[in-house]
Amino acid sequence: MADEANRTAFMEIQGHMIETTGKLKQVQNQMRNKEGEKKRAFLTLEELHQLSDDTNTYKSIGRTFVLEPKSALMSEQEQKLKDSEAAIAGLQTSKEYLEKQMAEVENNLRELLQQDPGLARQIMSMTVM
Repeated sequence: MADEANRTAFMEIQGHMIETTGKLKQVQNQMRNKEGEKKRAFLTLEELHQLSDDTNTYKSIGRTFVLEPKSALMSEQEQKLKDSEAAIAGLQTSKEYLEKQMAEVENNLRELLQQDPGLARQIMSMTVM
């Protein structure tokens, strides 16, 4: 009976671990994307700063380019930069939370395997397909 309960607990912990790992990878990918957006906005701002105020600047909308004042493009890029930084900060918080959850799940799994060495041997003997 205890063996079956431990096996059920292991399956549950394994499911939590897989779910947490997936969420963590998703957050890391989102962070990487936001870092790229932030870098593009920063580089675009750097290039816009070098232009004189009377230079014609264009904004890409789909396959069309529309004449926009330099100040409007700069404020848009500054907003993108701020939005990316805020999103990265939020994602960092999520990442830290998920990493703590992952450590907790790993500890739970370690404790379960230490309590029931027979379960550990069964898991080690299983073949992964």
